[in-house]
Amino acid sequence: MKRTNRQTQTHTLPLAALPVALAAALAIAPAAAQQSQPPAPAQVCPTAEDPNAPCPPAADPATELDKVEVRGLRASLMSAQAIKQGSMQIVDAIVAEDIGKFPDNNLIEAMQRITGVQTTDRGGGEVSTVSIRGLNDVTTTINGRNIFTASGRSVALQDVPASLLSSVEIYKTRSASHIETGIAGALDIHTHRPFDFDGRQVVVAARGIYQEQSDNTDPNVSALLSNVWKVGEGRFGALLNVSYAETNYRDQSVTAGAMVPFFTDQPPEGFVPYQRIDTMINGQEVWQPGLEAGLPFAAGSTLPVNGQQYEYLLSRDAIFASDFTGKRERPAASLSLQWAPNDSSEYTFEAFYNGYRNEGFNSLLFSFVDWWGALGDDPAQNIEVYPGTNVVKSRQGIGFPYNFTSGDLSTGKTDSMLYALGGKWEVGDNLKLKSELTWQDSEFESDFFAMRADRVTREVWVDFNSGRGIPAFGFVDDPATPDIDESNAADPAQWTLAQLYDNANYSKGDAATFTFDGEYAANWGPVQRLSFGVRYDDRSASEGQRVGNDQGCNREVLDCSFASADGLQSINHGFFDGHSDVPTSWVVPDGHYIRDNADYYRALYGRPTSDQLVLTENFNVDETTTALYVQADFATDLGSGTFDGQVGLRYVDVDTDMRFGEGSASASASKLLPSVMLRYGFTPDLMLRLAYGETLRRPNFAQLNPNIIYVEDVTNIGYGTASGGNPNLAPTESKNIDLSLEWYFSPGNAVYATLFRRDIEGMVSDFRRRVTFEGYDYILTQPDNASNGELKGFEVGAVYFPDDLPGWLNGLGVQASFTRLTSSQDIPVTNSAGEVVGTQTTPMFGVSDSSYSVVLAYESEKFGARLSYVWRDDFLHHYEAALFANPLGVYNKPESSMDFQLSYDATDALTLTFDATNLTNELTQSYYEYPNTHNFGTSLFSRTFALGLRYRF
Repeated sequence: MKRTNRQTQTHTLPLAALPVALAAALAIAPAAAQQSQPPAPAQVCPTAEDPNAPCPPAADPATELDKVEVRGLRASLMSAQAIKQGSMQIVDAIVAEDIGKFPDNNLIEAMQRITGVQTTDRGGGEVSTVSIRGLNDVTTTINGRNIFTASGRSVALQDVPASLLSSVEIYKTRSASHIETGIAGALDIHTHRPFDFDGRQVVVAARGIYQEQSDNTDPNVSALLSNVWKVGEGRFGALLNVSYAETNYRDQSVTAGAMVPFFTDQPPEGFVPYQRIDTMINGQEVWQPGLEAGLPFAAGSTLPVNGQQYEYLLSRDAIFASDFTGKRERPAASLSLQWAPNDSSEYTFEAFYNGYRNEGFNSLLFSFVDWWGALGDDPAQNIEVYPGTNVVKSRQGIGFPYNFTSGDLSTGKTDSMLYALGGKWEVGDNLKLKSELTWQDSEFESDFFAMRADRVTREVWVDFNSGRGIPAFGFVDDPATPDIDESNAADPAQWTLAQLYDNANYSKGDAATFTFDGEYAANWGPVQRLSFGVRYDDRSASEGQRVGNDQGCNREVLDCSFASADGLQSINHGFFDGHSDVPTSWVVPDGHYIRDNADYYRALYGRPTSDQLVLTENFNVDETTTALYVQADFATDLGSGTFDGQVGLRYVDVDTDMRFGEGSASASASKLLPSVMLRYGFTPDLMLRLAYGETLRRPNFAQLNPNIIYVEDVTNIGYGTASGGNPNLAPTESKNIDLSLEWYFSPGNAVYATLFRRDIEGMVSDFRRRVTFEGYDYILTQPDNASNGELKGFEVGAVYFPDDLPGWLNGLGVQASFTRLTSSQDIPVTNSAGEVVGTQTTPMFGVSDSSYSVVLAYESEKFGARLSYVWRDDFLHHYEAALFANPLGVYNKPESSMDFQLSYDATDALTLTFDATNLTNELTQSYYEYPNTHNFGTSLFSRTFALGLRYRF
């Protein structure tokens, strides 16, 4: 088995150029046998007892550990444990079970079983967000190089195909040599390199993945070709890894709208019973929207109107259902060329490409339920409230509500490319140098084409929580048959064509990066190694958009009949799988058909046609970052154990130039960031670590844009929303401390626990105030460094495969982890004028108090199996638009997933696999801070089942 250097690197080449490079690198001629390099001269670290004592391992083996090619689940877990144990930092790792066999469908799903890692935002057949200890500000590098998507600070991790990866390391602490950003932590993704293998390697893999809700089977294929040749006294290697994945998905959801206040049956003079209450009456503010806790909801709560207090009810303004289907494609490729002319130098060129193509169609059914003008003879009988509250649970016989359906077609396309050329050299016996030039470019384009159809139907009934937090609703067209909830919503004759929407966006980013690093074996008493380096990064980002006025169908000049529009109707079926009493079918304008005939409908609605469309740049940012670091590693005997560690300083200077419209701004910031890591080894297998470090979170480029975008009212609330950025935003700073105890009690088996704390200053929070623009009122939201926060907690984990279990039980093992978090952030409270009137303490976004993962694994000579279950507690997901009476915070209920994997080695070369995700068919639900009375949305996502094979030549 070949042991190879663990330090890996990656880059990107356009797909058209890859076959040319491969033909040059992977000649058809038979491969020459690879020769092993002679071992480097042993270095000594003299002590008083032994002047020839060998030096201990390098201080940060996480980037220098030898890598052993492994196959099988247990072998991959052992490799991951070796990385964790050997690293100076607190690191967790995932190692591929075989070439082309990362543990899960994608990188994010594989990470959910790592201690302290949670995932969320499932949709489109996958999860899309990863957080480390509750925070999702994660810096991602690929073979040590920072990567991003388009104009963002981070990369869309779901776009990185798992089939191209050899391992991933999750850094929870950082040394001075690491990039300074990412308060949550850092991910270093490693792709394959030719020097990882002996001679030639050819591996192909293919899987068919069945999506239950969309009823489609999708391909996921990959191939790796690698070879190494002897060249003179050295060697040359070339590797090409390609991947393609396709997903047809279906997501379904039912959502109760936001809360607004209504009078009871005893309104003020001049108002009718159950009338909706405006925020302003006779020039006086009656209630303030967007309060952190929302309006009081105890029974008998009152609001002031004309100097007197009147009771009110809280009910929802709307009910709606979404049937979202689509197709996503992800092509990717990795090319690596390595040349080692001798034992003291090595050169690498790498290219990495990942692409994203998505076309999603949202079939939306929407009904307002906020008009109470037709409640019958005894309206009070039509209303049910939760006991002891003023919150309406259900309503019957809501007369003549306005409905609309909308066929929304959105497309997205990303192309990201990264190239790198670098080398490393051994200069004498004590000095190692390495340097690299990197270029990357990433572009994202999207468009949105939609049309509405509307009607006023006779009646709607609604139960905002029919059980388990799931809403239910239906329409009654015939008052003679009120028990038949059949609205004929799928009949185009009931609808009339309404508004047309035609928008587009782009975002771009590129970066040129130069790094130079050195490592000197100092051997100055306890100081063993001195490391130093410089990183220069020149980054640019821009965004633009095209937004048209969303006008309705002009009935005076157009035929707005939906039924007569051939080819325009799209009807769904079997909605929501019987989980709730909701319409199962409705008709919407077909977004695919509209886009195929785009200019016809643009002209019909009086909109600019394709030859007149222009995307306007919103902002353009240039940012240069210069970073210098120095760090020293030390080791000495202390008592009966070994005491070692690392101390370092990193200096960062950032200059930012911003252009937006006709304006411009500039900013600069610098920071000195210390880091300290101390380790004490009681025995070779029992270790205590203490780490202190400081990290930064820079504002997203879009947050720096001061241009204000105004969006008019779309739900009849009486005012619109507006948003803009703040060019004066400063980086958020975090001071981090970790204390861990780790016991590696046998090969591949370990128990570990970590206490940690993050003190975060200058968190970005939004200020809201009411403004008037062109005679219309808006709630304007802009960010500022106005909040501080604290995150603390502990995590424990274990991996255990007992030896010598009897009979067929031999090979059984378990991997488990638990994380407990406590978070808080202080957010300023503003009044409707935007003035700060207090401070509110809330949890941090995305932080679950508790989460755990349990994996039951089994491995024999031919079979491997894993049944895993992950769970996380509820958490604050995002803030609602500040227009309504409900609490701002939207929370996700506890989330869980059960997955299963099985593999069978039919031969030494052929492996067959079966995988299943979301076996228990979990629902994803959300609520406004109070789950029992303020439920929000319920989503149904797909189970998946996959069959595959992997063949090694």
